[in-house]
Amino acid sequence: MKKWGFFVFPVIALAVGGLAGFLSRTGLETVYPLLEKSPLTPPGAVFPIVWSVLYLLMGVGLGLVVYKGGAGVTQAVVFWALQLALNFSWSLLFFGGGYYFAALLCLVILWLAILAMIAAFAAVSRPAAWLQIPYLLWVTFAGYLNGAVWLLNR
Repeated sequence: MKKWGFFVFPVIALAVGGLAGFLSRTGLETVYPLLEKSPLTPPGAVFPIVWSVLYLLMGVGLGLVVYKGGAGVTQAVVFWALQLALNFSWSLLFFGGGYYFAALLCLVILWLAILAMIAAFAAVSRPAAWLQIPYLLWVTFAGYLNGAVWLLNR
């Protein structure tokens, strides 16, 4: 019965990421290529692949939490939704609006929300928590990239 979460939650995460990309596509296609970036910035083709995998891991992680059930599930769902909303907001700030410093601040809050989500997941399902480590690492790297764009394009 609870196995539906293994399908529904990844689809929700992918849909939110896809919507953020759609809404910020103009900045992504027209402004972002013209920005000064860190020499460590990966090629553009890497980003949709990495984000797709991360959205799947987010969804599967929540699926594991909901499937296991018990105390702490509600808190895990709240932190999952919070980090997903912040993730969405970051895309709109950075690509959609060109607000690079505000996006960096959003990313710091996102990073903290991911930590809280990992802790909440770990209270219910350690495998679900471990699945979020690549996401935390990528957002750490994204913070560096965001900071570089802000500093190089002020």
